[in-house]
Amino acid sequence: MGQFQLYFQLGIQHILDIKGFDHILFVVALCAIYVTRDWKKILILVTAFTIGHSITLALATLKLVKVNSDWIEFLIPVTIAVTAVSNIFSPKPSSGRGIQINYVFALFFGLIHGLGFSNYLRSLLGKEASIFQPLLAFNLGLEVGQLVIVTITVVVAGLLVGIVGVNRKDWALVISSIVLGMAIMMMIDTKFW
Repeated sequence: MGQFQLYFQLGIQHILDIKGFDHILFVVALCAIYVTRDWKKILILVTAFTIGHSITLALATLKLVKVNSDWIEFLIPVTIAVTAVSNIFSPKPSSGRGIQINYVFALFFGLIHGLGFSNYLRSLLGKEASIFQPLLAFNLGLEVGQLVIVTITVVVAGLLVGIVGVNRKDWALVISSIVLGMAIMMMIDTKFW
């Protein structure tokens, strides 16, 4: 197996690892207010998040940025909670400016999540001569893993809202409330306190 493929698979596995479900929760929260027909908006949103975490993942892996990991472990569930609360107060995607704000939030929160990945990736890279290819492969793997989560979330939403007849607003409120509760528990469990 080549180096690129190895790091690509590690990126996918890292996102889809149920033990590290914080990232899964965040992506579910990002997608909770969308349904299948919103796929372009979702793709832009997830890509904005990926760009954010790719930037800080690269900077932290190259040791250009160093942040206390206890802060990051606390801030990651905060980003999940803020996203869920935003969904609760605005359970439908708004047109125009509201969507742009969601993109900015996704990009900014991606910066925080990238710092959380950096220790993991740095330990994997060890003493690699060049980190560009492994970093690119890992980020692409993360993106593919996120798209798997997005697809599952949107398909379930599409089935429940489009076929079963669950109210779209109710779906967003229930999913966002569950995610918010889990994020609060994660914040309480951090070493930050």
